[in-house]
Amino acid sequence: MLQKLSIQNYAIIDDLEIDFSGKLNIITGETGAGKSIIIGALGLILGERSDSTVLVNKEKKCVVEGVFEAKGKKEVKVFLKENDPDSYQDDTGDEVIIRREIGTNGKSRAFVNDTPVNLSQLNALSSLLVDLHQQFDTLSLGESDFQRQVIDALAGNADDIAKYRQVYFNWQTVKKECEELKARKIQFEKEADYNRFQYNELEEAAFKENELENTDAELKMLGNAEGIKSALNKAYFQLEESDNPLVQQLKLLVNQLHAYSGYHNGIPAVIQRLQAAQVELKDIADEIDTINTHVNYDPSRIEQLNDRLSLGYKLFKKHGVKTTNELLTIQAGLEEKLQAVLDIDAQIQQKDKAAERFFAEAKQLAAKIADARKKQAKPLEEKINKLLAQVGMPNARMKVEIKQDPVLNSYGSDAIEFLFDANKSGQFQPVRKVASGGELSRLMLCIKSLVAQSIDLPTLIFDEIDTGISGEAARQVGIIMKGLAASRQVICITHQPQIAGKADTHFFVYKEMSKNKVKTNIRPLTTDERVTTIAKMLSGEKPTAAAIENAKEMVGN
Repeated sequence: MLQKLSIQNYAIIDDLEIDFSGKLNIITGETGAGKSIIIGALGLILGERSDSTVLVNKEKKCVVEGVFEAKGKKEVKVFLKENDPDSYQDDTGDEVIIRREIGTNGKSRAFVNDTPVNLSQLNALSSLLVDLHQQFDTLSLGESDFQRQVIDALAGNADDIAKYRQVYFNWQTVKKECEELKARKIQFEKEADYNRFQYNELEEAAFKENELENTDAELKMLGNAEGIKSALNKAYFQLEESDNPLVQQLKLLVNQLHAYSGYHNGIPAVIQRLQAAQVELKDIADEIDTINTHVNYDPSRIEQLNDRLSLGYKLFKKHGVKTTNELLTIQAGLEEKLQAVLDIDAQIQQKDKAAERFFAEAKQLAAKIADARKKQAKPLEEKINKLLAQVGMPNARMKVEIKQDPVLNSYGSDAIEFLFDANKSGQFQPVRKVASGGELSRLMLCIKSLVAQSIDLPTLIFDEIDTGISGEAARQVGIIMKGLAASRQVICITHQPQIAGKADTHFFVYKEMSKNKVKTNIRPLTTDERVTTIAKMLSGEKPTAAAIENAKEMVGN
């Protein structure tokens, strides 16, 4: 609900504030008084593009602000949470303030609860809060989605459609996954022979972890085997087998020092260290001897290692790697791909079965929804055609066409189209193609009056939809609006007294001189002022006694 609209420096509006009621708000005024200017300003906070020419006073910016009550509107809360999650609270969205500013440089900015938003975001939010009907708009009535919503609302399909959409989503998801698996299978099959060749080559090589690095080290050792053995033999000779071996010399030194160990307190420590050195050298000599026995020049082993290393380097180059472990990783990856080829058929079969199950369930639900829709088509036609006659379109006819679509869509299996014939010609065409602006607006009014209890409609704003009607037809439009406003806010700009007489709150737009400039202003009317205003709408600036009595009757009713 639009609670308050504030307008500053917009065209000939200097400073204006309107407090709307929650029911039927009627706006009247002389032609040219500025009613359309107010709607133009309202359009700014609904996401319409700005125009710097509206800045009559170039020294200050234009500001239009709307305060909306949106308590209980889940879609509004979802929008605010998605677009400003950091500042969202549980009660965010109970009151929404939309502000649009046009700077003196012509640049426009928009804010929702003081958070900057772009025009697409503003359009998305405002469509949840306000439904603006202007005579020459391309209304949502011509859109297939709205037409479906009308039929489904009357059929009470909400729960079944929620179930259907979940099943449909599951079906689409599984189908997509299955298609991806089939595409992967085709790719796998293209690569399978090459992957198998590469894998077999690596498997046949049968490398172990770090093998090539160890092979390279062993080959270098064997290549220097003679020099290594010569150095080891010399070292062992000096330690154990020479005429005066080092191990034996240390043992003699220890024995010589033992005789004097009691004469100096530092000698025992030296003896202990010499003994340790003797033991360590003895151990080293044994280790040298062991190593020496394992170092042997072996031409056949060298040839074997060279062949192994040559194979390894060839595979390094082929796969663009530098270590044995990288080769083993590639081998594991190839094995996974080859296994995936074997596994993917089972996965595809599983997905196909799931898709068939979801499709059958979706088709069953779609048939149930379609049956409920068909049952509403004729009753809706009859009610709409009756209302059309009441609102001044006695020759107009609407027809609901529901065609079965062989392909399921996100809302079932039906293609729904509202067809229209304005002159009983028998030639029905889609509403969006043949209905005029005024016809569309009145048709929309009739439809929304029928589904008002079933659809959570936003604030409805009708801008001069009464063009071309008067008398009883205008009275019927007023009656329909009054009924519509019983459960939601309706704002209507009209020239018809029969409609104005149905107002819960009646606003009057007028021009006044302020500082030698013409300004547009607006004010709510008292009951007596309403009678006078409606009487003037009936018979002119100086209303007759009969017009006043008629106006009193309209206001009283």
